[in-house]
Amino acid sequence: MNYYSTNKQAPLATLHKAVVKGLAEDRGLYMPEHIKHLDKGFFDRIGQLSFQETAYAVADAFFGEDVEADALRKIVYDTLSFDCPVKPVTDNIYSLELFHGPTLAFKDVGARFMARLLQYFIRQDGLHEQVNVLVATSGDTGSAVANGFLGVEGIHVYVLYPKGKVSHIQESQFTTLGQNITAIEVDGTFDDCQALVKSAFMDKELNSSMKLTSANSINVARFLPQAFYYFYAYSQMKAMGKANQLVVCVPSGNFGNITAALFGHAMGLPIKRFIAANNANDIFYQYLKTGNYTPKASRQTIANAMDVGAPSNFARILDLYKNSHRQIASLISGATYTDDQIIKAMADCYQQHGYILDPHGACGYQALADQLKQGETGVFCETAHPAKFNETVEKATHADVPIPGRLAAFMKGKKQSVPMRRDFESFKLWLLGSQAQAGHPTETGGSV
Repeated sequence: MNYYSTNKQAPLATLHKAVVKGLAEDRGLYMPEHIKHLDKGFFDRIGQLSFQETAYAVADAFFGEDVEADALRKIVYDTLSFDCPVKPVTDNIYSLELFHGPTLAFKDVGARFMARLLQYFIRQDGLHEQVNVLVATSGDTGSAVANGFLGVEGIHVYVLYPKGKVSHIQESQFTTLGQNITAIEVDGTFDDCQALVKSAFMDKELNSSMKLTSANSINVARFLPQAFYYFYAYSQMKAMGKANQLVVCVPSGNFGNITAALFGHAMGLPIKRFIAANNANDIFYQYLKTGNYTPKASRQTIANAMDVGAPSNFARILDLYKNSHRQIASLISGATYTDDQIIKAMADCYQQHGYILDPHGACGYQALADQLKQGETGVFCETAHPAKFNETVEKATHADVPIPGRLAAFMKGKKQSVPMRRDFESFKLWLLGSQAQAGHPTETGGSV
C-alpha cells in the first residue's frame, strides 16, 4: 500500500519509506491511500479472540500487503506479550488498563511494534548504516520508545524531553539506560522538542550525514498499532454483552492514540462516538466549539503527557474527515479539565468506587461521567500506572500507591543526559559532532 502526505506536496511512499523516513518531504504526515474495512464475520467472532489474534487481524489489514505474513505475525505476538484488561469502575463506566507493558504506559505497544518493524526493513535492505531515531517526549513516549528499542542492533535512539517537565519516574525510565539510548534534556517545552525533531528531518545537511527517522506518533508504525487497543476493548465489552451504544474516551495530547481509534472506526469498529479529553491544553476542544484550529504554547499541568499546544496528529484527523468540522464534531466531543478538576476526579473516583486513577486517566473518567447519555456504556483509557505519578495521586486520594518493582529498578540507575538549548542550530551542531554516536552524556553541566 502507498502512503501520501497530509500536505499533498510530496511523492507517494511505500510503507517501507514511510516507516524509515518518518516525516514526508513536505513536512506532512503519512496517511495510507486506503483503509480496509473488516468484514462482519470478524466482528461476530471477535469476543472469542485473544488480544494477539485480534491485533494480528488488524495489523494484517494495515500492513499485510507490505510485510510477509509470518514476519508480521511474529512482530505482533512479540509486541503483545501482556494483556490490557477492561475493568468496571461504575455500572456504566469501564477502564481500559493500558499500563501492563514494560514501562507501564500505553505507548509500549506502538514503540515495541515500530522497533521490530523497523528492524525487519533494515534486515530486508541489508543496511550497514546506523539508523538514528529521534523522539520528542512529554513523558511516557520517551520511556516506551527507549525501552522498546533498547539493545536493538543498528539503531540509536535520541530522546528529547523538556527539562523539569516530566515526572522523576518517567525521566528515570529513559535517562538511566545507556547502550544505544541518549537522553537530551531541552531547556524548553515539549513543543520545542517536537519542533527540533521536525526541523532535523527537513535539514538536508543532517540527512546527508545521518539516516534519521522518528518514533513519535508522526510515524505510521508508531501510531497505527495503537488501534489494537480499541478492537480488543470492543471484544471484551462484547463478551460481557455491553458492546451496544459504546462510547470511548481517550485522554489526548498529541492525538496519536485517538487517531488510531478513529482509524479503527473507519475499518468498521462499531463504536458509537468518541470523546477527546484534554487537560488545560484545550486546542482541540476549542476547535470543536468554533471550527478554528489555533495552536498555542503548551501549559504545564499535572497530566504532563498531554501538555501539547500543537498536536501533530490533528492533521491526520482533518485529512481522515476531509477537513469537515461538521463530520468531526458529530463523531467526537471534547472535554477539558484544570489541575484542580483532575485532582477532584481522582479523589472522587477513589472515595466513591475504590479505583485509583492517574492524572491522565482521570480526565478520561471524568469526561465519561460528565457526558454519557442514557443507555450508553463508556470505556476510558487509563494510559499509565498511577505509581508513575505517585506524589500527585497520593496527595489527591490519600491512598498508598506502591511503586512496582520494574519502576523502582529504573529509579536506582544513574541519570545520563545531554543538556541542550532549544534552538535548532545548537541541536544540529551537536548531532553532527556526535557522528551519530551516543555522545558524552553527563549528570550536570551547561547547555549545548
